[in-house]
Amino acid sequence: MSKTVLLTAGGTGGHLFPAQALASELERRGWTVELATDERADKYGTAFPARAVHIIASETIRGRNPVALAKTGLSLLLGTLQARSVIKKLKPDVVAGFGGYPTFPPMYAARLTGTPSILHEANGVMGRANKMLAKGVTAIATSVPLENLPGGLAEKQVETGNPVRDAVLEAANQPYVAPEAEGEFKLLVFGGSQGARFFSDLLPPAVEQLPEDLRNRLSIVQQCRPEDMDRVQKVYGTLGIKAECASFFQDMPRRIADSHLVLCRSGASSVSELSVLGRPSILVPLPGAIDQDQAANAKVLEQAGGAWPIRQSELSAERLAGELTKLMHAPGLLTEAAANALRVAKPDAVSRLADLVERVAANKGERP
Repeated sequence: MSKTVLLTAGGTGGHLFPAQALASELERRGWTVELATDERADKYGTAFPARAVHIIASETIRGRNPVALAKTGLSLLLGTLQARSVIKKLKPDVVAGFGGYPTFPPMYAARLTGTPSILHEANGVMGRANKMLAKGVTAIATSVPLENLPGGLAEKQVETGNPVRDAVLEAANQPYVAPEAEGEFKLLVFGGSQGARFFSDLLPPAVEQLPEDLRNRLSIVQQCRPEDMDRVQKVYGTLGIKAECASFFQDMPRRIADSHLVLCRSGASSVSELSVLGRPSILVPLPGAIDQDQAANAKVLEQAGGAWPIRQSELSAERLAGELTKLMHAPGLLTEAAANALRVAKPDAVSRLADLVERVAANKGERP
C-alpha cells in the first residue's frame, strides 16, 4: 500500500525547491505526495509533483505592534485549524517541513495529531520558524551540522544535505569549461525573491567602469524585477553588451551550468546548487537578517575555496569592477574555484532525506 507524505514549505524557491526534490524522489519510491504552502507558491506550484496543493493561511511575525501581532496570531490559528483538517483527512504517514512561517500551521498540526514529522533546515543556522517547531518534531534534517542547538535537539539532528531539484542533477553532468583568454565571458546574476534590486543598481555602473576589451567579452544573464528591467537593459544596450534580462528564469540550473561566474545571494538553495553544479561565484549575503543565515551559508563555500563572499555594505560598483577584472583575467583561478565548490557538494542529499522520511514513517514517530 502506498504511503502518504504531506510536505510543507514557505512560498519561495529557497523553501520550495528542496521540497520539490524530495517530492520527486518519494514519488519514484511509490509514495503519494501532497503539499501545504501559502499563496506565493503559485508561480512554482504548477511544476510541483504533488497530487494536491493545499493553500494554508499563515503570516510572518513582524515587529511588536500589538495589533499586527494579534492579526498574525489569528492567521496562524486559522492555518493550524485548516492544516489539522487536512491531516485528519489525509492521515499522512509523515509530515516534512522545509522552513518559513507557512510551515508553522501544518507542522504544529502534525504535533497536535501525533503525526510523525521531520523538519529540514537548509541553512547553516536554524531559522526562527524552525526554532519554534523543533521541540515537537521527530527528527531534524540538516544541510550541515548545526552547533549550539538547545538541549535535546542535538539528538534529533541527522545530516542529510540540502536536496536539489532533478533539473540541477541533470545539469551537473556538464563540466566547467574556463573562459578563453580573449573569448566570451558568461556572467549570471540573480538575487532571488529578496535582493534583485540591489544587483540592478550595482551591476550597470560596475560594468561601465570595465575596460572596453573586457566589456566586449561580457555576456550577461540577469534576473531583474519588472520595474528595473528597462533601465538595466538600456545601460547594457548603450554599452553594446550582450545581455538577457528577465524577472524569472524557469531553467535556472542550466543557466548556472552555462556560466563562467555567478553573482548572487547566498540562500541555502543557491549555495547547494552552485556546489552540485561546481560553479565559481561571488556571493553577497542578504544583510539585515536576524539569524545571518546567508552569511553562514556563504562561509561554507568560502572555506572550501569555491566562492568569494563580499558584504553588501562593502560592495561598491568600483569594487565589483575590480573583482570582475581580476577574475576575467584568471581562468585558472575560476577553474580551481569550480573544482573546490564541487568538492563540498552533496548530490545524494535527496536520497538521504528520503531514507530518513521512510525510517521515521516505519518507526511511527520514534526517533530514527
